[in-house]
Amino acid sequence: MLDYDQSISFLGEWGPYQLIIFFLLSASTIPNGFNGMSVMFLAATPEHRCSVPDSANLSLAWRNVSIPWEEKDGVLVQSRCWRYKLDTLRSFSDQGLLPGLHVNVSDLEKEKCLDGWDYDRDIYHSTVITEWDIVCDNDWKGPLTTSLFFAGVLTGSFISGQLSDSFGRKKILFATMAVQTGFSIIQVFSNSWEMFAVLFLIVGMGQISNYVAAFILGSEILGKSARIIFSTLGICIFFAIGYMILPLFAYFLRDWRTLLMALTVPGLLCIPLWWIIPESPQWLISQGRIEEAEAIIRKAAKRNKIPAPAVIFKDTELDDIKQRQNKRHTILDLIKTSNIRIITILTILFWLTVSIGYFGISLNTPNLNGDPYLNCFLLAAIEVPSYIIAWQLLRVVPRRYSMCGTMLLGGVVLLLIQLVPIDLHILSTIMVMVGKFGVTAAFSMAYVYTAELYPTVIRNMGVGIGSMSSRVGSVISPYFVYLGAYNRLLPYILMGTLTVIMGLIVLLFPETFGKPLPETMDQAQDINGLCCKRKFHIDSDEKSDEIKNGMILMSSKL
Repeated sequence: MLDYDQSISFLGEWGPYQLIIFFLLSASTIPNGFNGMSVMFLAATPEHRCSVPDSANLSLAWRNVSIPWEEKDGVLVQSRCWRYKLDTLRSFSDQGLLPGLHVNVSDLEKEKCLDGWDYDRDIYHSTVITEWDIVCDNDWKGPLTTSLFFAGVLTGSFISGQLSDSFGRKKILFATMAVQTGFSIIQVFSNSWEMFAVLFLIVGMGQISNYVAAFILGSEILGKSARIIFSTLGICIFFAIGYMILPLFAYFLRDWRTLLMALTVPGLLCIPLWWIIPESPQWLISQGRIEEAEAIIRKAAKRNKIPAPAVIFKDTELDDIKQRQNKRHTILDLIKTSNIRIITILTILFWLTVSIGYFGISLNTPNLNGDPYLNCFLLAAIEVPSYIIAWQLLRVVPRRYSMCGTMLLGGVVLLLIQLVPIDLHILSTIMVMVGKFGVTAAFSMAYVYTAELYPTVIRNMGVGIGSMSSRVGSVISPYFVYLGAYNRLLPYILMGTLTVIMGLIVLLFPETFGKPLPETMDQAQDINGLCCKRKFHIDSDEKSDEIKNGMILMSSKL
């Protein structure tokens, strides 16, 4: 049997070759941080109210009371979607009647905003919402815009693994980078909401596909120790860096077209990487292109100034690969036995819930009190320590307790936000950050845990179905944010409740920490109910390597 890591062990773990691949592939995900969350500024909804044109010929007194007042979150605010009938107000104004003195204004008949809206330009000078008046009767288009982007992400995650398996990791990485960058540039020149939304869907497909391709490529090129750090810290933290830079761009560029162009241009800087980043040798081997794979490895050895052996891959090992490729499993194997079926159902529910929590909190940033740019930066920055803590928990704490603890932390804090007085803005923001910390940690650990739950023969499909559920959650999450327009606490109550419930359900999962990974369906069937009891043994050193390798088994179906 071919042990690829053993075959290339002569390269070492952290030579110049590995460092270049690690940092360049990690840095290639920075634009994903831009695009993944840019919608919160591109499609932000500023305060607005019905426009009262000068042609209405109203006196100053009647113009000042032309917009009715409504209660929102216990506070009286001017209506966003209604005004008093201007014909009636003009009649009273012409008669010299005064509001409150001669006329009870609250009893007057109302009408919709027939002359458009006046938008508050203090925070957002121009957004997709203000450009095409996506408010009031059309406000459903706001969350739909975000959902279409994530629908593209869902579609991209479904096809990216298959495309990279067929055409190669490198080609799909750069092709999807071109899709994300090219269609974002076209999107800048959108002349209607419909055009913007359709292009946003295509951008979403490229956005996740190049992230997945970068993840796969790095996981397959790097060695064991570099691979686990790349999987948990490298690619995730560089995504968070892009996320943190986003509010900086948005603060200085408050017109949505200018902002989108500025966020898109850095993607062009990835073009030179085509001549630096190689194809995955593992993929080339799977395609029978052994000489190309060896050429890449020998070039890496030269860069590391290490002599390569005369024979890197033995013929007997390559023949074994061909035999194993003839054994195929289908997605139906995820529900073939009762144990695997229950694990699959729980996995789908977990990924769906944690995705709603992560994206719901992130996209709800504009609804927080305080400066939206600072809030966005803080919620992005909190992801860095979250990833580091998740990495440490994976090393020393049982999986179920790590996942349960972080989920409960995030969920309980989100529920407690409703107890914070509305004037304590800083405390509310801190609690949202803690909630984001917990949910992000659970999200990042989900990949490893899911990979450990499934046997090797269906592990890619198991992680793939979880990731697909995550994308469904991201499509749903904008509608949780949408509820915040009616009650600012409602999104946190719903997300907190779901997160707490799922955090407790995680305890039903089998424990995988310190246990050998199942290899075949027969071995997976040894699970009794939901208690992970294996009938086979692997020594602790081999087990440790297996768990580390489980980090990358999400690759082809992420």
